[in-house]
Amino acid sequence: MLRSLLVTLVAGNVAFAAQPLPSILTPHFVVPKEFAGQGGNYTSPLQFPDGAVAKTPAQWQERRQEILKQWHGLMGAWPALLQQPKLEILETIRRENFTQHKVRVPFAEGQTVAGFLLVPDGKGPFPAVLVPFYDAETGAGLGKAGRDFGYQLTRRGFVSLSIGSPSGDARKPEPGRPQWQPLSFLAYGAINCHTLLARLPNVDGARIGVVGHSYGGKWAMFASCLSEKFACAVWSDPGIVFEEARSNINYWEPWYLGRDANLARKPGVVTAANPRTGAYKTMMESGRDLHELHVLMAPRPFLVSGGSEDPPRRWQSLHHSIAANKILGTENRVAMTNRPAHDPTPESNAVIYAFFEHFLGGK
Repeated sequence: MLRSLLVTLVAGNVAFAAQPLPSILTPHFVVPKEFAGQGGNYTSPLQFPDGAVAKTPAQWQERRQEILKQWHGLMGAWPALLQQPKLEILETIRRENFTQHKVRVPFAEGQTVAGFLLVPDGKGPFPAVLVPFYDAETGAGLGKAGRDFGYQLTRRGFVSLSIGSPSGDARKPEPGRPQWQPLSFLAYGAINCHTLLARLPNVDGARIGVVGHSYGGKWAMFASCLSEKFACAVWSDPGIVFEEARSNINYWEPWYLGRDANLARKPGVVTAANPRTGAYKTMMESGRDLHELHVLMAPRPFLVSGGSEDPPRRWQSLHHSIAANKILGTENRVAMTNRPAHDPTPESNAVIYAFFEHFLGGK
């Protein structure tokens, strides 16, 4: 399975051609000296339950499947993925050098999500990106500037599909199963969106990435880590590890990982009066953290576009993904930029666009 994954990525994705990184990307794949070789207080995901450590690609693949099984067990097993999701086009207009389709997209069995499909001029097949956020308009360039990843990438030769929260309210997801955690549900729906994109005749199914900011960054991270389908990913300041001292890194909330069929916690930080619930409670009590998900990306490249919630010290968690890639003989797969504030900046976004152009190709 590992060999087939590597062959697919090498053959179908320009990301894995022997091309040097462009100068805009090079410094962001370098671990700062103060964090070099530091894995922090995170348990190595390379270690099996019996204490043995994965050292070969085959051993890593075995360990990878263990991690994936454990996280699905914690968050709720997925139903079968949609095999032939069909796009419903509601409206089509011309914008600049692309065509904009207002669409409705199958997200799960019996559920759809609103979206905007932007298609650049030309024949294709094009690389593509999925852009999840609170609403579909923002990613398509019809909302707040700086988060318009779909619009900006389509101008650069990518098909983009921007989607919003499936229920229309990020705090009220409807997974349809009592034990299914919302972030896992969102990831599942994103995989179905990948399938839809890959089925479009003008999209190269081997060159599809995912990018999101904040809430969308959490969504993009879980989608890309829990499935091998996305060729690469960018996570913009989602909080890539658990940290209860940061109120915006709120994985404990019931609309993320704190869903509990028997206990509804009030929104807000974890306190004695408002304790942890759901899968998040189990994860914290068993010493788990999100670096276990990051490593599932290897050998696929990812970029953490870090802001206030993901400062440079996050390299300690990323150390483990670098170690997994080392086992596979791959390098320059883990990158991070940093900015003081949560909001994206023109500089941080320029790196995002260069990342996708390098690893997926563009015009």
